[in-house]
Amino acid sequence: MSMSMPISTLSSSTFPNSNPFLTLSSQKFPLFPKPLLLLLPFPHPLSLRTPTFLSPLLCKSPEAEAEAPPPEDHWLQKLPEKSKPLYSHSLPCIEAWLRSLGFCQSKEDRALWLVHKPDWHAHLSLDVTDLYIRYLKSGPGNLEKDVERRFSYALSREDIENAVLGGP
Repeated sequence: MSMSMPISTLSSSTFPNSNPFLTLSSQKFPLFPKPLLLLLPFPHPLSLRTPTFLSPLLCKSPEAEAEAPPPEDHWLQKLPEKSKPLYSHSLPCIEAWLRSLGFCQSKEDRALWLVHKPDWHAHLSLDVTDLYIRYLKSGPGNLEKDVERRFSYALSREDIENAVLGGP
């Protein structure tokens, strides 16, 4: 008996997933096959993160700021009332507000902001559900350790501003 059979007589169960004319719905493909992840040209970005204390900041010198009006003025004009919860603000408005308070944004971690006040230094982080501020013991003042506070986006911008700028 010969092993050759016309292709039309072979059932699809003989060679599963071998018929290129089958529809995708009849085949069982995973939605995101794992081999695709291996095709990424670079390692995962989190493995390349620099520590936050080493990350460069997006701050301009006072001379550069005096020369050109900051582009966030447009977003500052669109800020909701101070009594509105922070979650009602757009991200560009929040970023412009933080810049107006003297915060500088990190280049690597766009959710991280740094501020240097005469009495304290702090990192502010915009998380998914809350705003975190960490007052650094390495800055001026006499903190024994870093002090971290968390504020819900449900608080008003005015309350958050007063609490954050009040310092540790």
